Amino acid sequence: MLRRSLLAAVAAVAALPAAAHDYTAGDIAIGHPWSRAAGANATGAGFLTLRNTGTQPDRLVSASASVARAVELHTHVRDGDVMRMRPVDAIPVAPGQTVELRPGGFHIMLIGLKEPLVQGTRVPLTLRFERAGEVRVELAVEAAGARGAAHHH
Repeated sequence: MLRRSLLAAVAAVAALPAAAHDYTAGDIAIGHPWSRAAGANATGAGFLTLRNTGTQPDRLVSASASVARAVELHTHVRDGDVMRMRPVDAIPVAPGQTVELRPGGFHIMLIGLKEPLVQGTRVPLTLRFERAGEVRVELAVEAAGARGAAHHH
């Protein structure tokens, strides 16, 4: 019986990093991935922070999610008096730099949602980095009008 309790305690401690909602891929620390609630057939967006703890530059080169027909990396650019979304080939993360994917800046577009993004749920997303490789994270779905991560620290 003691052995079973010990295994349960070890499993609980092993699950702690996931509860903190932070992830790591190579030298890239990924902080609190989140999204806003959105309806089926709509477009959603993913936001998170990327921090390069290493000495080599890296780039987020793509992302994928089974919940969307297509996933693209985007940024906002000023076109006269209007801010427009534009796809980008990659999002660079220099050594020692933190890049924030946020509303109005770099973000991950979830195009053609196959199901709604429901507040309070989590949506799997796979990120692909040039050096750090692939990592699966979960977007915490927040309110439709959220401007930032509710659990951000």
